[in-house]
Amino acid sequence: MPSEIGHLVDNGQAYPVVRLTGVLDADTAAATRSALVGALAQGPEALIVDVSQLAAAGPDAADVLRDVARENDNWPIAHLMLCCADADVWRASGLPVWPSPAEAFAALGAPEQDRHLNIELEPVIGAARRARELVTEACGRWELPELAGPACIVVTEMVNNVVVHAKTPMIVLLARQGDSMTVAVRDSSSAEPRFGGPVAPTAYGGRGLLLIDSMARRWGNLALVDGKVVWALLEDDEKSPEAARTPFDRTGMPDPARG
Repeated sequence: MPSEIGHLVDNGQAYPVVRLTGVLDADTAAATRSALVGALAQGPEALIVDVSQLAAAGPDAADVLRDVARENDNWPIAHLMLCCADADVWRASGLPVWPSPAEAFAALGAPEQDRHLNIELEPVIGAARRARELVTEACGRWELPELAGPACIVVTEMVNNVVVHAKTPMIVLLARQGDSMTVAVRDSSSAEPRFGGPVAPTAYGGRGLLLIDSMARRWGNLALVDGKVVWALLEDDEKSPEAARTPFDRTGMPDPARG
């Protein structure tokens, strides 16, 4: 009999909590990944994953969460943390494990205010202009004027790609992390961007991803059940990059489950 898994997303707390129930194995790995990446794609500052009612079918079950953690490393917006009183099984995921959501909340502290901006847009002419207005507003509000130009170029290319190719409604998401900013666009097309490097001077088109690649510290995409998110991390080269994940990086996390 195939294994089953369920998930419930609680957005009514300081940080969203995803409560996983059932059995995590090869049959439920895809559904687990989709639930977690879908929640991360909303752009929370942190995502708490309650695995206290999740059974691990074998020692490899934690690999599913490890793979999501690797995707989250490339998606530079949210901290990803687990909660379970018995942390031994899940510690193999490499993620920080706290005994309860309340203790994870206490470790994170209060969410940073005014850290995110987003807007829903239709795939029409003028969408890129409205996205640039949001970027300009964000850079002014966050005192990141040096990123306004690069971020406007990046968001223009992302939005125009949706207008021309995906042709679906989209969400533009901006998030600040210290002196850096993430620009992301979510659409309902499963077609992933393909970057082939520099194009010939005589080529028509094909320079959108090249522009994004030249402006961003790094960029990528998250595949979702109902589409994708394309994102880019922008930093001011003249400033020392701040560690967006400290003090909750997995490499520097204390061992809360063991006191």
